[in-house]
Amino acid sequence: MTRTRLYISFDREHDSDLRNLLEAQSRRPGASFLVAGASASETTQRSRGHDARPEIRAADEVVVICGEHTHESLGVAAELAITQEEDKPYMLLWGRRDLMCMKPDGARTGDAMYSWSREIFENQIGMTIRNSKPIDVPDNCKRFQST
Repeated sequence: MTRTRLYISFDREHDSDLRNLLEAQSRRPGASFLVAGASASETTQRSRGHDARPEIRAADEVVVICGEHTHESLGVAAELAITQEEDKPYMLLWGRRDLMCMKPDGARTGDAMYSWSREIFENQIGMTIRNSKPIDVPDNCKRFQST
């Protein structure tokens, strides 16, 4: 079984524990995904000129872990902008059950934030990728217009 390669975008200052939980989930037997890359600290981004674009481009999908301060994270906003520019499928994951989680700057109005349970997350990964691909309609099902 080929596992979906994910890039994890998250607020490193407040939500590193959530990234660790997601990585642990990826190591469980039968997990349908693996963590192929994750956010670098904003200090690393500035000092080393880190650009997440190659890692995002190499991933099958981007998961944005949303926490209480995600809307304030410049790094998450930049990674989401790259994701949208690269036309990569992405999903927003509600990171903390007991807190009000915020969408990152740049999230579209129609972007849903999904609850984080193993079943919902695993199903949503596959659905997000399927929904990002154009539907192939067989010729016999297409309407033909007369000229």
